[in-house]
Amino acid sequence: MEERPDHHVDPMRKPADPIRKKDAVPGVRVSDRERDAVVALLAVALTEGRLDANEHAERVGAALAARTADELAVLTADLPAPRPTPEERERKELAEWYAEWRYWLGGLVVMSAIWGVNCLRDGELDFYWPVTPLGIWAAVLVAAALRPGDKKDDDTG
Repeated sequence: MEERPDHHVDPMRKPADPIRKKDAVPGVRVSDRERDAVVALLAVALTEGRLDANEHAERVGAALAARTADELAVLTADLPAPRPTPEERERKELAEWYAEWRYWLGGLVVMSAIWGVNCLRDGELDFYWPVTPLGIWAAVLVAAALRPGDKKDDDTG
């Protein structure tokens, strides 16, 4: 049985992502899904005018015949990474918005704990002062969510 060299495969890389030069692990065999992802990236490059028809055909043939990640990475090394789809951008923006609310919740816990410890120390309930910074922070988050975004047309640039 052939001994395989030690290598690290990034578990965060989705299998459908095209193999890029920096992601390629020498000598690692690729799957049909990875070949198909590279073919799809080459098709996008063709439609954007980055490849002519002959070069596209050559690269697609090489992609379908590729056995290792190295061979696939060479085919896309000179092409830019594909732009995220509107759905991917929207999902990322939503995840960032949820992360901001998690920070707000963390601030709520910390400030409420400080308020509670002070109330226990003084032996009486004081004015709940965290309401002011938390209210302002929440208003900023809501305003940012409602503000019309800088929607750029992806075809123009």
